[in-house]
Amino acid sequence: MEVIRHSVLMKVCISVSFLVSVFGFLSCVGVVAQSASSLPDGQPDKEGVSSAAVLSFIERLEKDIDAVHSFMILRHGKRIAQGWWTPYDEATPQLMHSLSKSFTSTAIGLAIGEGQLSLDDPVISFFPDDTPTEPGWQLEAMRIRDLITMTTGHRREPWLFNVESDWVKTFLHSDIEFKPGTHFQYNSAATYMLSAILQSVTGERLVDYLDKRLFRPLMIQKPDWDLSPEGINTGGWGLRITTEDIAKLGQLYLQKGIWQGERILSEAWVKEATSKQTSNGSNPDNDWDQGYGYQFWRCRNDCYRGDGAFGQFCIVIPEHDAVVAVTSGTSDMGGVMQVIWDILLPAMASEPLEADPAATRALALKLNALNLPLVQGEPRSPLSGKLAQRVFQVFENEAGVHSVSFDLHDDDHRITVKMDHGIETLRLGQGSHISSELNRHLPYTQQMRRNIGASGAWIKPDEYQAKLYFTQSPASIIYTFRFENNRMSWASEVRHSLLGSKNLATLQGE
Repeated sequence: MEVIRHSVLMKVCISVSFLVSVFGFLSCVGVVAQSASSLPDGQPDKEGVSSAAVLSFIERLEKDIDAVHSFMILRHGKRIAQGWWTPYDEATPQLMHSLSKSFTSTAIGLAIGEGQLSLDDPVISFFPDDTPTEPGWQLEAMRIRDLITMTTGHRREPWLFNVESDWVKTFLHSDIEFKPGTHFQYNSAATYMLSAILQSVTGERLVDYLDKRLFRPLMIQKPDWDLSPEGINTGGWGLRITTEDIAKLGQLYLQKGIWQGERILSEAWVKEATSKQTSNGSNPDNDWDQGYGYQFWRCRNDCYRGDGAFGQFCIVIPEHDAVVAVTSGTSDMGGVMQVIWDILLPAMASEPLEADPAATRALALKLNALNLPLVQGEPRSPLSGKLAQRVFQVFENEAGVHSVSFDLHDDDHRITVKMDHGIETLRLGQGSHISSELNRHLPYTQQMRRNIGASGAWIKPDEYQAKLYFTQSPASIIYTFRFENNRMSWASEVRHSLLGSKNLATLQGE
């Protein structure tokens, strides 16, 4: 596994022109120019957002939110600030979770524009072979409109994640208790059905259909999108794109479907999709109670957004001609938006601002130093030498781990794990993250992608901790090893993964 150290230049945390004007970083120009982008660069102050406010925004995120991975701010169509917290970077696509839904909705809008679909088409009309013999009046009444507005009539969404086949059939055979169109219930399975309908009509998978109609025009490299057992893109989740790709979708909607002078999406669809189509709550202070459109949420402050679990955001702010994209691994999604409302919104002026060289310099320095927390501790312990001669045989366990050994002498620590399905050597940075690719031969990581950034340290003389960020997703895992009387215990804590955030069974060995 080749180690890739993320340089400051690869993070490119503010616009090229901005860096050049302030610091004369002419060497940055080439690096930035090589990245595929159709978004022009701008400077915060020139676009009416103070550099000091952007700095405060970042500092508040770091103070209040567990783990923000990236952000990008667009004003008047220009990138005015962007940042990635190492080991995350600008080039690696990240898992969007339910932010995927907004892209699926866009595909439906495109298909309607082409005359291939209508919001009033009955759902069962596309799947005669999977429809129950006696479907019931609720299922017969269900339209595409009900799928896209989360008003299918289900009291609980049909659960597909543990179903090994026939996802469409599972949905169509689920209990429907309300009249479609009358009851909002968040429903990822409904979005999957939109993907299935699109594929049945066009003969193309959702990701392929969007490639020529959306991704290529916006210079989004064809994304990766999970598939169901039937070979249908999951639609409601599973899309992997970059932070800039998120921002581009928001900018397209902000521009009412126009991109670089060409119409991509109808203005009527944009308006409908981002307007309140159904009520989903009544709390005026809750961003999840402001109404739901076509796979877009209404927000406070007359904004709208696509969002995904653990803080993946595409927030569009029409009043201020702005878009904010965020990726993160947090349980406090509302907290992320609150920082935007509290700091960024009041800072958006209608006219350019006078330059503030000191704030500009401080912002650039901050952006170039973004880093997720490392394991805090010592690089060595009195046990380091003793462990180098040991292989711990792990007692029988459900994770399939056979043995584990440790090399904790050098600057880059190594832990080698033998499991049922292979061997993995994990490399852990000291004072930095080491980026590498796993073979997925570590416990509880089989559902995660291979790219990681990892650090480790002795948190006590007899206790070593490793933290792994899975940089293609919001997920992370903490391994804690404790050594006593020739015995080893190995605790695992998974955070912000499809498994949920939880402590897993402790492994024992000697």
